[in-house]
Amino acid sequence: MSTALLFLLSAGAIYVACEYFVNGVEWLGRKLDLGATATGTVLAAFGTALPESAVTFVAVVFGKTPQARDIGVGAALGGPLVLATIAYAVVGLALWANRRRLRRDDGRVRVDHRRLARDQAWFLAIFVAKCALGLVVFALKPWLGVLFLAAYALYVWREVKQGDTAPEEEELEPLKFQPRAAEPSMARVLLQAVLALVVIALASRVFVGQLEVIGVVLGMPPHLVALLLSPVATELPETVNALIWVRQGKERLALANISGAMMIQATVPSALAIFATPWLFDVPLMVAGALTVVAVGYLWWLFRRGHASARWLMPVGLLYGVFAMFVTGYFAA
Repeated sequence: MSTALLFLLSAGAIYVACEYFVNGVEWLGRKLDLGATATGTVLAAFGTALPESAVTFVAVVFGKTPQARDIGVGAALGGPLVLATIAYAVVGLALWANRRRLRRDDGRVRVDHRRLARDQAWFLAIFVAKCALGLVVFALKPWLGVLFLAAYALYVWREVKQGDTAPEEEELEPLKFQPRAAEPSMARVLLQAVLALVVIALASRVFVGQLEVIGVVLGMPPHLVALLLSPVATELPETVNALIWVRQGKERLALANISGAMMIQATVPSALAIFATPWLFDVPLMVAGALTVVAVGYLWWLFRRGHASARWLMPVGLLYGVFAMFVTGYFAA
């Protein structure tokens, strides 16, 4: 009962904190004169990606056994798979479910399709490179982690420098910490965003812990929990953020947040793992990498066409089901 109660309370805390975080980070983007896309890809993504990056850092740097360090490698591979499948499918499902309230009967995704397609191409190139490193052994491999950090720095620079192509500026809801102010103070904006992020990090830690306990109670092997359930839990903030923004009709922010989080997952945690571990993949990690490449390739094609719709986003979530079936069968064999 205590596990179930903590599980539900932490999930509720994540959702409420995400409401405050997305509100605060939108105002922070306005204060810093960033477009909606850059706000999502840089500010929101960096904030929500901190918990899972911390998981990788702790696992690979302070892990005392190869099994413990393998958790960090699994997180670096599992996170992008969850974002490329479940998170995008949630956006499609939420947009389709709210299409009448948002007056989107056609279910069209209103984003900068060309920019998102370019983001998918960037991610795909970096992700394929890091998966290729997981298949070979050579002495200089650890030093290549620097290249992944440099790639993310270049991505951030490009996102901040590039203007937003959205034709209209979306109206922001009042800041929850200063609801009567037409223009809230920077101090209140930062306080709300930082406090919400702290709650998200703490609640996510509790959520992941209770999910692992539930996995043990259900008789699931630890490796299965680490590969299947933990990545879903650590990527919950990005998914909840996307759900909130889509409900508000701001799918541009939702998809930018997911896209930016994917770039972080492809670079920063991977660099940490490459520095501190042999970075060699077993069969489940190879399959996770391959399915991520398939998912991102599909998304690249979808956005490159220039007219993505909610119905075309939803099927990508099935690829995570394929991974779940494979991994379950693999460990059962």
